[in-house]
Amino acid sequence: MIRKDLYQNTVIRSTIFFEYAIGILANAILLLFHILIFLLEHNPKPTDLPIGLLALTHLAMLITAAFIATDILMYWEGFWDDITCKSLVYLHRFIRALSVCITCLLSVLQAITLSPRNSWLAKFKSKSPRHYLCSVLVLWVFYMLANSHIFLSVIGTPNFTSSNLVYVSKSCSVCPISHTLRQVFSTLLTLREVFLMGLMFLSSGYMALLLCRHKRWSQHLHHTSLSPNASPVQRATQTILLLMSFFLVMSILFYSIHVSRIMWNDDPILFYILILVGHIYATVSTLVLISADKRVIIFVRTMCGRE
Repeated sequence: MIRKDLYQNTVIRSTIFFEYAIGILANAILLLFHILIFLLEHNPKPTDLPIGLLALTHLAMLITAAFIATDILMYWEGFWDDITCKSLVYLHRFIRALSVCITCLLSVLQAITLSPRNSWLAKFKSKSPRHYLCSVLVLWVFYMLANSHIFLSVIGTPNFTSSNLVYVSKSCSVCPISHTLRQVFSTLLTLREVFLMGLMFLSSGYMALLLCRHKRWSQHLHHTSLSPNASPVQRATQTILLLMSFFLVMSILFYSIHVSRIMWNDDPILFYILILVGHIYATVSTLVLISADKRVIIFVRTMCGRE
């Protein structure tokens, strides 16, 4: 059974908890840095707020996932009840949805920052990033409704025996819900994913187009095939484009594995891969953001007592 395959495998336990540990540490550093930015600086960058929120979201998601993983990968018997299972699984799904929302917000804000003055997006440059939090709050409510089916489908199952249940952890499983409810929630989740993924794709494509235009203009201006060094805004845009590409690839891979897992009757190998893929963006994206921002690198060196 899947429990035996997972909790008795030292390599699996070490890999998953190593991913979580690195992600939690990196997101904690990035979050602390942006908290200090908002406390000490009067004019933070437009993307500082969404990056700080993204770090907070990923930190909460990884901590919640680590709690769930302890019920999958440890030797002790499951002891969670229905309320604990529903709360933790709902919280994890909800925070994961917020990660998608804030990633989309980061992409849109950078597209606005990069847009030229004569662009229709230029009118949004004067708005404070805090105004965009209203959109996030609206989506929070939508996500809460779209994930409310978890309170119906997730149950505590310390003795996992039924073949009709889908494994979540040693103490928690997902039971089938009615066809009508499944269709309603599937439609809501699909609309959410299509809207946000489409918005990320459009904003990323727009940024890539602007960067290509700037590169051609620079080459023409300098009469050389080598473009000058990119500006800080362009470097930030390239970093965000990299993150968006990685996010889209990981999302497609995650949902492909999720569907395959259902088709292959809760296959344990796919379940293990799903755990790793589902949280790799929360870890890798933070490391990329830290390495791409000299301010964070200086902050980390200062924390470590280095000049």
